Amino acid sequence: MMKPKAKDIIRYMESLHDEEQRRVLMGFFKTGAGEYGEGDEFLGLKVPQTRDIARQVWHELPLSEVPKLLMSPWHEVRLCGLLVMVAKFERATAKRLLHDAEAIRQREEILTLYLQYAERASNWDLVDLTAPKILGKWVLLTDGDRARMTLDALADSNSLWRQRMSIVCTWTTSQAGDPTWCLRYAERHLHHPHDLMHKAVGWMLREMGKRISMELLRDFLRQHIHEMHRTTLRYAIEKMDADERHYWMAL
Repeated sequence: MMKPKAKDIIRYMESLHDEEQRRVLMGFFKTGAGEYGEGDEFLGLKVPQTRDIARQVWHELPLSEVPKLLMSPWHEVRLCGLLVMVAKFERATAKRLLHDAEAIRQREEILTLYLQYAERASNWDLVDLTAPKILGKWVLLTDGDRARMTLDALADSNSLWRQRMSIVCTWTTSQAGDPTWCLRYAERHLHHPHDLMHKAVGWMLREMGKRISMELLRDFLRQHIHEMHRTTLRYAIEKMDADERHYWMAL
C-alpha cells in the first residue's frame, strides 16, 4: 500500500468544504482586518472531522510530508498537520520508548519541525491543541537549561503565537506537579499587551493552582495583583469560591 501524501489529504479536506460553517469559523476566529486572525482561511470543517483525518493518516504519513500541510492557507489543513505531529510525538513518548535511542531521535526531529513552523500555528486553537502535547512533554523529558533556553526564545520572540506557546505548554508541566515553568512564564508575560495572552496567563495560573497548590497561586497574586491585567486575574481565580473571588477583584 502506498503511503499517503499531503496533496491527497489536502484534496480530500477541500472536498469537505462547508460554506455556512466556514463563515461561522471566520467570525469566531477573528479573521477580519486588524483582528488577531487576519488572513486566516477556513474550509468549514469541525475539529472532530480534522481529528479523524489526522487519526487515519498519522502513522503512515512521513514526517517529511507534514510541512506541506503546515504551509497550507487552510486553517483545518494546518491543524491536521499539527495533530499528525502530536500523534507521532505521543507515540515516541510511550513509556517503553522513553529511553529508546530511535524514539529520542524522533522526538527531537518533531520538536525541531514544530519550532521551525511555529508561525504556521497562527491562531489560538492551533497553539492550544499542540503546545502542551509536544512542547510541554518535551520540556519534561529535557535538560532544564536547554528547555529554559528554548522557552525563553519563544517568550522573547515578536510572535504572538510563539509567545503563547511558551505559557500554554506549562499546562503539561503543571499536570506533572512542577509549578516553576508556569510561574516563570506567567511572570514574564504579565505585562503583555494582547488579550489572548492575558487569558492564557490567567488560565495557566488557574491550572497550576488547581493541580499543584492554591497557596502558590495566592502567593503569586499577592506579589503581582496590582500589575496584573483584570482579564488575567479573572481567569486565574475562576476556581476559587465566590467570596475569595470578590476579595481579589476588589483589591
